[in-house]
Amino acid sequence: MAETAVPSGLTVQQWDERYFREYLNNNWFKQFMGTGSSKMIQVKEDLTKKPGDSVTFTLINRLTGEAKGTSEALEGAEEDATLRSFQVRVREYAHAVRFKKFEAQKTAIDLRQAHKDVLMDWNMELDRDNIIEALGSINGTAYASASEAEKDAWLVDNTDRVLFGAAIGNHSTDHSTALGNVDTSADKLTPDAISLMKRIAKTANPRIRPFKAKSAIGESDAYVLFAPTQMVRDLAANSTFLQANREARNRGIDNPLFNGADYMWENVAIYEIEDIPSLGAVGNSSAVVRPCYLCGAQALAIAWAMRPQTVEEEFDYKRAVGLGIKQWYKVEKMRFGSGSTDTADLKDHGVVTGYFAAAADA
Repeated sequence: MAETAVPSGLTVQQWDERYFREYLNNNWFKQFMGTGSSKMIQVKEDLTKKPGDSVTFTLINRLTGEAKGTSEALEGAEEDATLRSFQVRVREYAHAVRFKKFEAQKTAIDLRQAHKDVLMDWNMELDRDNIIEALGSINGTAYASASEAEKDAWLVDNTDRVLFGAAIGNHSTDHSTALGNVDTSADKLTPDAISLMKRIAKTANPRIRPFKAKSAIGESDAYVLFAPTQMVRDLAANSTFLQANREARNRGIDNPLFNGADYMWENVAIYEIEDIPSLGAVGNSSAVVRPCYLCGAQALAIAWAMRPQTVEEEFDYKRAVGLGIKQWYKVEKMRFGSGSTDTADLKDHGVVTGYFAAAADA
């Protein structure tokens, strides 16, 4: 009597699909992701259905022309709806683990499941690191790898969306000089500084649009601020901020003062991201300077060409099993040209970058 067996390939495919769903559901940044242009992290999976190594994101600038009346000619007075494009080129990310089959025999745990779990943790940490690196990048180059000339050129193009310390007056055309103006007395992260960053977002050209994230900040338009631990520490100690959160928020256990969760200030949701790296002692009198990022819509782009896939191999005369994971994708800070051509004078589309002094804990 013949019996139909389920091919092992189908089992792996089902496992991969379940892995991808769990991987997304457990991803902390999922609340900011979506396919629409109103999301902070805009996702495209076009290349999963067709060949290619890059995805193009499009920007249509808002119209600013005046309305015409009955006596005014409309023909010949049309406004150019300027189109801009930004290309994200994907790359491969892969990792693998290996275990002896005899070890699987000795233990009561499911080693395949256990290795799946550690690979998922690795994948989510990879996403976190890529997102943090993208937020701080200089025109696609990791901040730590960018030259001083590249940082200066980036600063020239992004003058209207970068803040050094508590005052716009700290700005300079030289990136290092501007960082050197930041000190530990006046240039910590404060409520006033957050308000200033929000005004910068609203008055930048083009302005940085707010976004909506129901799971985190309700239904109203808002921005999100990602700040390192030391900045959040200074902010939480600020008397104005402390009073506002104590008196304006509810008294229950979900009050941020009690559970260490999100803070709010003028409809800016503040998240502590401990993995944002320090820039070192580059401020005034060797003050340690750290970046933070106020983000609106289309701050980041994620392009996927291949979702995470598992590969299983046997080694050493089938005595060892290797389990690998691979995906083709890329995270980029969204940048659109502000000059005469499509990609001239690139600006960070949805991010205000703030540099503040934050001393280490004594």
